[in-house]
Amino acid sequence: MEGGTEAFPDLGRHCQHPDCHQLDFLPFSCNACHRVLCLEHRSYRSHDCPNSNSHSRKVVVCEICSHAIETTGQGEEEERKILEKHEKLGECDPKKKKKPTCPVRRCKQVLTFSNTSSCKLCHIKVCLKHRFPVDHNCGKLPLSSPIAAGNNKFLEALIARTGKDCDSGVTAPITSPSVKAC
Repeated sequence: MEGGTEAFPDLGRHCQHPDCHQLDFLPFSCNACHRVLCLEHRSYRSHDCPNSNSHSRKVVVCEICSHAIETTGQGEEEERKILEKHEKLGECDPKKKKKPTCPVRRCKQVLTFSNTSSCKLCHIKVCLKHRFPVDHNCGKLPLSSPIAAGNNKFLEALIARTGKDCDSGVTAPITSPSVKAC
């Protein structure tokens, strides 16, 4: 079966899936088995590609140090050899397995790439919840700074207001509803 139409014989190709043979004007070529396929059968799974693992990537994680190593996914024997090589080269360090956590007291948040912030004053790495100097009790925060002073003024106002009524004594007049319920 050739592709195309009578007017354009070189245009398009027929799908090489055994149950399809649809004429596709924008065919796909599988990079593993090199068959020409239509849109519906282009994935490895949909055309049962025998070479689907030839171009796949897989990550093997070392159980000792939690280091991730990328492989081509050929088999368990290859994974075992890669982990042995990793251990023999001295790259495997059990101390690296423990994940860093936020140093703020009672915060157990694990610091990752996406949730870590570094303080501009004390240069300590903290989680996003404690990224502001006041939140992590920054040691280099001057007492005369607007952040510290603003926080103290708020606390003073809160203490002074305790026991007093917040409203000014003016109340809105209560009106009766214009529609009565039956």
